[in-house]
Amino acid sequence: MQKKSVLFLLIPVLLSCGGPDKKAQVYLNKATEAFARSEYSEAKTMIDSVRILYPKAFNVRKEGIKLMQQVEKKEQQENLLYLDSMLTVKQEEFEAIQGKFTFEKNEEYQDMGNYVFPLQRVEQNLNRSYLKAQVAENGVMRLTTLYCGTYFIHHNAIKVSVADGSFAESPYIKDVYETTNLDQKIEMGDLKLGEDGNVIGFIHLHKDSNIKVEYLGERKFTTHMLPVDRQAISELYELSGILSAIEQIKKEMKEATLRIEFIDKNMERAGNNGE
Repeated sequence: MQKKSVLFLLIPVLLSCGGPDKKAQVYLNKATEAFARSEYSEAKTMIDSVRILYPKAFNVRKEGIKLMQQVEKKEQQENLLYLDSMLTVKQEEFEAIQGKFTFEKNEEYQDMGNYVFPLQRVEQNLNRSYLKAQVAENGVMRLTTLYCGTYFIHHNAIKVSVADGSFAESPYIKDVYETTNLDQKIEMGDLKLGEDGNVIGFIHLHKDSNIKVEYLGERKFTTHMLPVDRQAISELYELSGILSAIEQIKKEMKEATLRIEFIDKNMERAGNNGE
């Protein structure tokens, strides 16, 4: 009876020895194999399975943490290589069209310069009502609603349309600058791409069509876009896309680099602690 009692007491101990660890090790082995095949999502799934299914397999979980760090570091390294190649492509696209634009920047008070279309520069378009576009170095595009006339219309929105009836209308323009130059009344509003009611995108889409522009406010003023203005906005719209992509890629590269540095520090700390 005594021998049987001792045997029964040993059974749970024997079952606990290596049971969860062996099963957890199976998942860790699969994770290691997936990592070797560069199947990083699969590797992370297997490592997470160890953590979720076998919370008491401490030794295997510890090894899983180390492997997870290697997986994440490798992911970020490969992501950096991809981003670097994409950055090269976008920079080449920018260099190919850069010559179409004039770069303006006042070093005294501007942190960031702007690209404008040469034929849209203000000094060449005095006493004219038109939509003037510019793109900042970081890719942010803005549209200035310029009105010049014999009386103020106090406009606070614009509407662009084509012959088939399709149109785009800007949201309310909060701040419209108004001034007088000799006998001319001048108004200038500002619209940012993405907050413009798709006015800029509409012009780009219909760059080869006759576009009517309506200044909406206390009074309505109507004009038609000149071909040069349609061309300017369309080409600056494309420039905005390229420069915005470059900015986004640089941001993601910085984040990936910081992530690698963070992982390296954690791995170094673990090594110093003998883990």
